Amino acid sequence: MGVFDHVKGDGYEQIVYCIDDHSGLRAIIAIHSTALGPALGGTRFYPYENEEAALVDVLRLAQGMTYKAAAAGLDLGGGKAVIIGDPRRIKSEELLRAYGRFVDSLGGRYITAEDVGTELADMDTVKRESRWVTGCSATHGGSGDPSPVTAWGVVQGMKACALEAFGDASLKGRTVALQGVGKVGRALCGYLVEEGAKVTIADIDVDNLARAVNDFGVETTSLDAVHKMEVDIFAPCALGGIINDDTISDLRCKVIAGSANNQLARDEHGDKLKDLGILYAPDFVINAGGLINVEDELRGYDRDRAMQKVEGIYRAMQMIFTMASEQHISTARAAVQHAQDRIRKISRIRLVRTTTYGPDNY
Repeated sequence: MGVFDHVKGDGYEQIVYCIDDHSGLRAIIAIHSTALGPALGGTRFYPYENEEAALVDVLRLAQGMTYKAAAAGLDLGGGKAVIIGDPRRIKSEELLRAYGRFVDSLGGRYITAEDVGTELADMDTVKRESRWVTGCSATHGGSGDPSPVTAWGVVQGMKACALEAFGDASLKGRTVALQGVGKVGRALCGYLVEEGAKVTIADIDVDNLARAVNDFGVETTSLDAVHKMEVDIFAPCALGGIINDDTISDLRCKVIAGSANNQLARDEHGDKLKDLGILYAPDFVINAGGLINVEDELRGYDRDRAMQKVEGIYRAMQMIFTMASEQHISTARAAVQHAQDRIRKISRIRLVRTTTYGPDNY
């Protein structure tokens, strides 16, 4: 399948293939929409099986960023980038700076940040070649690691879910199966333990598991079993597509609320969750905390202001639940509809020409 076949009818504006033979860079930048503003989205560094798998992932992620920014009320569009390869083996200053040159060549249409496989120091390196970078260290004018802020936003969304599903927003005593304790998942684990939740974790990385067990005293389970646990909340915090044809019938939770992007393999899986009576927190709404945080850097970072906006995820989730209930649709479809409605309305406003009247107009 060709590139144009992948993007046909989905509104993508630009796809950039980035190649630098000297550093080994192979990357794809996808800009889905700049209708509301420049496209902001992280750079994922991952050993994809092939280039087509990387393209499919970056396209899904870029579209998700469009909806995430729109649903969060931000004046940003959606974009994403993937660097193909194992970051533990091929990541280097040369490669990251070569990538930064490609980001810079887009002139601000795409603004990057960290994601799976990249970290704070990497963004500092990329910023040496381009000013269109967020999520840098404070010494470089950034807000630092956005992962804890993303996790804090997920907690706010979980509380809204708890109120909707159980009639009480408190997470104390709630059982949570947490899949993935990387940067965001680990921070979320800590917050949940502080809230009094009973947490069981799973991760492909045994070091991540060991650190979380040591720091938080949580239980562990296998990756194959974590989504099958009979719990109040299942929290996917790893890669996307966990809710699919093979896993959906195994679910024994009452709520799905996690930080992973693109948790539904297909849109119809959101409808199926509704039929099963499982409350789903749309991923691009509940995990918007990191985006909200780095967006604040664009105006001069203020931590208190950013955190206050992140706490608005609680209200955003409530609005989605109300919309879904009133229209008898899944929460997944309600969230997409809300984002698309805002994009359409604000895009129309931006097309309106403003006429300034003076003596010659009368």
